[in-house]
Amino acid sequence: MSAVLKSQQQPLAINGQRLWDSLMEMAKIGATARGGVCRLALTDLDREGRDLFVRWAREAGCTITVDQMGNVFARRAGRDHSLTPVVTGSHADSQPTGGRFDGIYGVLGGLEVIRSLNDHGIETDRPIEVVIWTNEEGSRFAPAMVASGVFAGVFTLEYGLSRADVDGKTMGEELARIGYAGDQPMGKPIHAAFELHIEQGPILETEGVTIGVVTHAQGQRWYEVVFTGQESHAGPTPMPRRRDALLGAARVIDLVNQIGHAHAPYACATVGMLQVHPNSRNVIPGRVFFTVDLRHPEDAVLSQMDAELRAGIARIAAEAKVEVSKLEQIFYYAPVPFDRDCVNSVRAAAERFGYSHRDIVSGAGHDACYLAQVAPTSMVFVPCVGGISHNEIEDAKPEWIEAGCNVLLHAMLGRAGR
Repeated sequence: MSAVLKSQQQPLAINGQRLWDSLMEMAKIGATARGGVCRLALTDLDREGRDLFVRWAREAGCTITVDQMGNVFARRAGRDHSLTPVVTGSHADSQPTGGRFDGIYGVLGGLEVIRSLNDHGIETDRPIEVVIWTNEEGSRFAPAMVASGVFAGVFTLEYGLSRADVDGKTMGEELARIGYAGDQPMGKPIHAAFELHIEQGPILETEGVTIGVVTHAQGQRWYEVVFTGQESHAGPTPMPRRRDALLGAARVIDLVNQIGHAHAPYACATVGMLQVHPNSRNVIPGRVFFTVDLRHPEDAVLSQMDAELRAGIARIAAEAKVEVSKLEQIFYYAPVPFDRDCVNSVRAAAERFGYSHRDIVSGAGHDACYLAQVAPTSMVFVPCVGGISHNEIEDAKPEWIEAGCNVLLHAMLGRAGR
C-alpha cells in the first residue's frame, strides 16, 4: 500500500496497513448487511466505538480526558507541556445507514499519526491531541456538530446537553448513561487544528486527484417546518374542500429543489426528513413536519435563498389552505474561510510526497468549521468511490487513505515542531 513518490527520497510516512486494519476493526462495531455502519450518537454502539479508541490511544501512551459534552481528547505529550496543543480528529458517530470512513477516518488517522511518531521515536515540541467530537452528524440529536459548537462557544453548554432525540432523550442523559459525561470544562486554547476526511463528493475521484486542500466550507441553514391542514376522509371529501398538509409540503419540496438549481453551480438545497400525520392511507394528512437544508459558499447568496424559501412557503401555504405552524431556522453558520497558514501546511505536505492535489471547498459541514472560530484550522480531503457518502456503500481506496494520513502527519509536524 506504499504511495508512489516523485522523489527518490521518501519522507517520513505512516503505516498505511495498520491504519486500514484499524478502520476495518472499528467498522465491525455497528456493521450493517450492506457493508456500512450504524453507530448513532450516544448509543451503546457509539460507546463501544469510543471505548475501542480510548484503549488504542492509551496503548499508544496517550492520556485521556473527556469534557462536559463528551468530547474525548487523547493527548500525546510534547517536549514543552506549557505549549498549547496541535489538534486533529473528527467524529465517531454515523448516519443510520452510514459508511466505514465518514468521520472515523479522521479520528483513526490522528491516532495513526501518534503511533507513527512513536514508531520513529519523534518527540514534538508541542503536545498532539486527537479528538472524538460528539454528535457531529446530527442524525439523532439536531443540530449537527453541536458538541464542537459548544466547545467553540457558539452554543451554551445547557443548550447542547438539552438537545433531545425523537424519543425525548437528551444528550446530557445519554452521555451519563453510556459513561461519557466528562468533567473537563468546555473550550481550551489550541495552537492549530487539522481534520482529515473523505471528500463526500465526486470532484477528487473524477479529476484523478489524491488530495483536496480545503480552503473554505459552505455556509448552511437548517430549518424545521410544520404545515397544519385538516384530517378528513379520503373518499367523501371533495377535492376543492381539502386542506391537505402533505400537498403543501410536496410543493415546498419542489420549491426547495428549484432554489438549489437557481443558484447553481454551488448551491445545494434539500428536504431530507418528512413526518406525516396521521399517516393513514385513507385519511387526508392534517399535519406534516419536514426539514430544509440550504447551503452555499457565499453568505449573501445563502441569505437570498433563505428569503426565497420563506416567501415561497407563505405563498404555498395560502394556495393549499394550510397553516404554517412552524418555520424555524434551527442551525446556521456562515461560510468558513480556513486559516491560510494551515492550508499552506496541507498543500506543502502534499507536494512533499508528490501527491496530486487541488484546492477545494467543502460542501459538507464539519467540526473543523466551528474550530476555525477559535483556532487556526484547515482540512485534508481524500477521494471516496463515486463521491458517495452517508451511504452503506461508501468506500475509499487504501492508497487514498494512506496518502491523506501522510499529509496530515507532515502538516501537524510543521505546526508542532520536532
